[in-house]
Amino acid sequence: MLLQFVVGAAACICNIAIHALVMLVLVRVAQRAARTHRLGPSLLLVTIMVTTVSVLMMAHGLEVFVWALTYAMVGAAPPGSDVLYFAFVNYTTLGYGDIVPVDRWRLIGPTTAMCGVLMFGWSTAVIFDVLRRALATLPEVWSGGRDSP
Repeated sequence: MLLQFVVGAAACICNIAIHALVMLVLVRVAQRAARTHRLGPSLLLVTIMVTTVSVLMMAHGLEVFVWALTYAMVGAAPPGSDVLYFAFVNYTTLGYGDIVPVDRWRLIGPTTAMCGVLMFGWSTAVIFDVLRRALATLPEVWSGGRDSP
């Protein structure tokens, strides 16, 4: 059981590192874009938000891939099963149940789900922070182009 927690913690720490790096880059790029934009404020806001969410989705995909590699390395999935699909189902907490881990690794699925929930929550916080910072830089978006009182 201890090995399951150690392996799960290692994969989760890799996910945290990926997410931290992506978050750092996203916030800095969004700040810079809001300060040096040449687009209209509404178009800039849409561009920043679409980019932010798209990059975070790619980060989640990479994080699922880390879990799939982990499953493959330790043999957590039954022979012949699709480890990437299995990792996605666990990471997103869908829990279809069509693939279950081998008995020796049955705690890896809940560990993956716990990590995924945390990463999705963190992503939500990043999206909100990027939106908040962009709107603070672009007050004309809130006022509909009118001067703020």
